Amino acid sequence: MNQDYLGIGWSFPPEFSPATGEVNMSVGPADIAESLRILVSTLPGERAMRPDYGAAFRDLLFAGMDTTTQTEFFDRIRMALLRYEPRILVEKMSLDTSFLRDGRVELVVDYRIRANNTRYNFVYPFYLEEGSLIDQI
Repeated sequence: MNQDYLGIGWSFPPEFSPATGEVNMSVGPADIAESLRILVSTLPGERAMRPDYGAAFRDLLFAGMDTTTQTEFFDRIRMALLRYEPRILVEKMSLDTSFLRDGRVELVVDYRIRANNTRYNFVYPFYLEEGSLIDQI
């Protein structure tokens, strides 16, 4: 495996080692998984120096999920992954709507790391109302 190609980056969210004070790093497949999570959770315009970075699809998440909407949703995700995560090849994407009554939809991306042909999957939950299950005091 070519570790240089797979990369190394700060863990996300950033953490520091209590013993050394150094930044904890993510290496290889873990770095790719964190990169995917960051990309999917970032809206275009949120990054000051890279205003086009991110995936613009949240307006489609809880719309009527007919075939047209799902196709548009997957196209937007796929374009963001192609543009900002060249280390992977997306094999399949799906939406798990079995938790829709609870206000949650899960994006499932099956992908292969190009450098070593290893397969992984990435599951990212989207919530209609985050924090809605917090008990009122």
